[in-house]
Amino acid sequence: MHQERTLRDLDHRLLAAAHAHGDRPRIAAAARILSHSGEHGALWLAAGLTGAAADPAHRTAWLRGTAVTAGAHLASMGVKRLVRRPRPHRVAPRVSTAGRHSFPSSHATSAAAAAVACAALRPPGLCAVLPLAAAMCLSRLVVGVHYPSDVAAGVALGALTARLGARWMTRLPTAKGTDRGAVA
Repeated sequence: MHQERTLRDLDHRLLAAAHAHGDRPRIAAAARILSHSGEHGALWLAAGLTGAAADPAHRTAWLRGTAVTAGAHLASMGVKRLVRRPRPHRVAPRVSTAGRHSFPSSHATSAAAAAVACAALRPPGLCAVLPLAAAMCLSRLVVGVHYPSDVAAGVALGALTARLGARWMTRLPTAKGTDRGAVA
């Protein structure tokens, strides 16, 4: 019980510290932009479809990575409906939300899934998704709609989902519709 209260207090303190950065107009504006663009995984789905259009040699892998990212987002929505944790109430939210529940953060889930999927497609040094995904996760605290534990759980769920889907994502289709080998 004491340990649970200590963790809950830490969650509240970390949220308050991150939320305080939203008092800076540029940070608040960037956090709001990330919040709106990440709604329902839209930013990551658009990035995956753009990758598929721009990289015909790896189109199937990009489309599968986009599907894995969408699947991670759907999984987070399912967990939210089971857990039903209310959103933070000690800080004033800087954006409206699509739902009342906060655990796990669906924005963080789809961001982490997209980052892991991108890393499976390209060498991590060439993937600009990671810093954007990290910014997306932090923005959820700045706008005051998630606790840090919501974001951490979302990152874990997204990374795990994408990691599980990485082998399928990078397998090449054959003429008969079965998969062979990995994307080089």
